[in-house]
Amino acid sequence: MAQPKTEPAEHKNKNQATNTPDTAVLNGAEILINTLKDVNVDTIFGYPGGAVLPIYDSLFDEHDINHVLIRHEQAGAHAADGYARATGKAGVVLVTSGPGGTNTVTGIATAAMDSIPMVVFTGQVPTDMIGNDAFQEADIVGITRPITKHNYLVKDVSNLEQVIREAFHVATSGRPGPVLVDLPKDMIKSEAHYSGLKKVSIPSYKPTREGHSTQVSKAAQMLSNAKKPLIYAGGGVILGEAWEELTAMAERLNIPVTTTLMGLGGFPESKPQSLGMLGMHGTYYANMATTECDVLLAAGARFDDRVTGRLDGFSPHSKKIHIDIDPSNIGKNVPVEVPIVGDVKNVLSAIDQQASKPDTTDWWNTIEDWKKNHPLKVPKSEGLIKPQRMIERISEVTNGEAIVVTDVGQHQMWAAQHYTFNHPRSFLSSGGLGTMGYGFPAAMGAAFGCPDRPIVCITGDGGFQMTAYELATAVEYEVPVKIAIMNNECLGMVRQWQELFYNKRYSHSILKKGNPDFVKLAESYGAVGYRASNDEEMDDILEKAMKINDRPVVMDFRVEARENCYPMVPSGAALNEMVEGPE
Repeated sequence: MAQPKTEPAEHKNKNQATNTPDTAVLNGAEILINTLKDVNVDTIFGYPGGAVLPIYDSLFDEHDINHVLIRHEQAGAHAADGYARATGKAGVVLVTSGPGGTNTVTGIATAAMDSIPMVVFTGQVPTDMIGNDAFQEADIVGITRPITKHNYLVKDVSNLEQVIREAFHVATSGRPGPVLVDLPKDMIKSEAHYSGLKKVSIPSYKPTREGHSTQVSKAAQMLSNAKKPLIYAGGGVILGEAWEELTAMAERLNIPVTTTLMGLGGFPESKPQSLGMLGMHGTYYANMATTECDVLLAAGARFDDRVTGRLDGFSPHSKKIHIDIDPSNIGKNVPVEVPIVGDVKNVLSAIDQQASKPDTTDWWNTIEDWKKNHPLKVPKSEGLIKPQRMIERISEVTNGEAIVVTDVGQHQMWAAQHYTFNHPRSFLSSGGLGTMGYGFPAAMGAAFGCPDRPIVCITGDGGFQMTAYELATAVEYEVPVKIAIMNNECLGMVRQWQELFYNKRYSHSILKKGNPDFVKLAESYGAVGYRASNDEEMDDILEKAMKINDRPVVMDFRVEARENCYPMVPSGAALNEMVEGPE
């Protein structure tokens, strides 16, 4: 895949004002740029405005940091989120005060719900004007306090370097999350000594990394004695880079593994131990294994409602082990017998060293029967494209090697079910907040972070229209992301719920008359646009799209509008009360 352009074809001279020796006296903007380079930031997603013009003036001569001019600040936050999920590094956002900051709120909340490391720099009015309702003033620290891991308002430029370093440390350590740094304009114009600090130490913030030895031994013994063990792996396995430890344990002990939406790719789905995803739209066999197991090891997962279904019916026969680096997660939703606070990578390795292989012969016979008798269904196309087949073809064409980014809805669940994920950091999606409009800008961010991997954005006709304007950014920077629109001319998941639970009263969920011509829309931005209405056309345009490496490609797949996403656990039901759908 061709690398996205690092800048528009314009300006940048050889004088690098921020290439300054340590301990020099610099203004706040220069301190910011130098510190960003020190913490290995290579990409910023931003949009200029009056309060941050000193920073943008410093960026004018900067060669080591790639600034991506997005078209809306919310999309900038999503792009930084996608960059972070794909690379494991903190995504970085730079916006101006007032509406610039408030436009990032949805993106910050999206990252917070899924524990994604991000640092957001917002401009602010000068310190002596804060609280006076100055032009483009907003209390962004107060607004974002509930949705950030931490945030800062810089009131002394001499503290700026330390604040920036702390922000990246907090965002990327322990349970990751977004951190906001609010920069009053006088702070980024004032001068201070830049010292080039190398270490960050926050006495009140020391995440526990090693699991308690007694708890680890209990967990190992419990697994060794289990007859029906199951590993339930969440997004923490990916955030904590524990996929090798998870795979080694599951293979050595021959224990089945089910993953959450956020955990997809944390365990290779081509392995025989994989049961796919569990939860509301999980596989029959994953949900049944969760219900019938006698020991459930939850690794880096938080027992959210889309996974558990009705709480009193969730895994009622099992003793539960819960590994999480955030102690507030343990016991929050589901009581557990063996809580272990620590880094999931370290804890899994420690348990694996002590556990012996349990006898799971009968358990596997039961699971294989479930798999045989209740597979995921891919109905045959009879005219328009079947959504499930669309996902399968994308998986086949990319050989399962793409980074797949989705919006939220039916297409998201079908992607989770029918794309084969064998690698970590290959499925990017808004899980906790369920943010429509996330997919395309996040895919763009992933492309900047991983230019050598194919990037496919699977989206709906509703979600794509929320951030379609970022085609301008993708074209400007030659980002070759492939956008696959599952076009059913409606808000698919909303329509499905209205069909099943609201007597087919499709209130304001049909988009047919208001949808644009997506091919013409793409071409108007300078992107490539294709349309397919049957399987043959779909195969043709997928083959052509994957060969284009210098700009985005929009593929309008016309799919069956009344196709519903199954299996499905209805709201208020237990996992074993799932509806498998029509024959």
